[in-house]
Amino acid sequence: MAKELMKGNEALAEASLRAGCRFFSGYPITPQTEVLERLSWRMEEVGGQFIQTESELAGINMVFGAAAAGARALTSTSGPGFSLKQEGISYLCGSDLPAVIVDVMRMGNALGDIFQGQGDYWQLTRGGGHGDYRTIVLAPASVQENADLAVLAFDLAEKYRHPVLIASDAAIGQMVEPVELPEMKEHDPSKAEWACLPRKIREEKYILRNVYYDMGEKPYVTYLKEKYARMTENEQRYEAVQTEDAEIVLVAYGISSRIAKAAVKQARAEGFKLGLIRPITLWPFPQKAFDELGDQVEGFLTIEMNILAQMSDDVLLACKHKKPVENYCEFDEVPSVKTVLERAKAMLGK
Repeated sequence: MAKELMKGNEALAEASLRAGCRFFSGYPITPQTEVLERLSWRMEEVGGQFIQTESELAGINMVFGAAAAGARALTSTSGPGFSLKQEGISYLCGSDLPAVIVDVMRMGNALGDIFQGQGDYWQLTRGGGHGDYRTIVLAPASVQENADLAVLAFDLAEKYRHPVLIASDAAIGQMVEPVELPEMKEHDPSKAEWACLPRKIREEKYILRNVYYDMGEKPYVTYLKEKYARMTENEQRYEAVQTEDAEIVLVAYGISSRIAKAAVKQARAEGFKLGLIRPITLWPFPQKAFDELGDQVEGFLTIEMNILAQMSDDVLLACKHKKPVENYCEFDEVPSVKTVLERAKAMLGK
């Protein structure tokens, strides 16, 4: 198919439709509102259901109902709204229901601000609600990946009967780039074995409830551990850029990874052996990328748009605390290639 210019949020919305999503419920919030705006008219064109809800709480709980009926269901928000969705995400996990939740991150605590940022890493990757659960978290770094990972998110959600999160950010959501969209496909809710459709609702096995109560304590413990073990083993995704001989390895995702990739290119032109690991899954974190590194690596430098270097804990775990991990964080600006290079060289005493 021919490529077309689209904003990142619009590409994510359109790709979701083409992946068979026929239900969206959500509430406007910058910088993700274009997702809602596009689906407000496109969903009707494809015979789906669009609901602008009165709150983010309503948005996630309507997704819960749509998922229980077998639909491919989507909601999107940004940081403050994502906080409000946590209980609903926990309930989706507890009921083994697939859904896709998009967080187009922005900066700051509380209401923060509408500017770009990556302040939701901990909440995205640690299970932001109550109970024992994790969620697969996909982190696009381009408009094309916004589209590609939207399709993947629905497939993974149904593969594991589990919600999947997309961790976009304001820069990726708002930028305009060429994108090739997938072919349109339909999804048949009646084929979802978990679906509580009207003709099934009176049957005992289709009454919606927490999986724990169906299984009992010991089988549920085994089931949950094995489920997350499969995700961890099979769903690690990453991009490694010139890490084969790198002395310092940058670790960055989303918009920060684009700056890091430019820094690697410039460093190599100067004869400095810099590399990059870009996690595409923030969870499961790509441990395999670190296991593949050689002994020549002297240390790691995370590049993030938050204050507290939220990803650094995962990098320390991934390298098994064998190498130093330093951080270059920006709050209200995109990291600069110049500063990345300065910090990386300083780690080697250059």
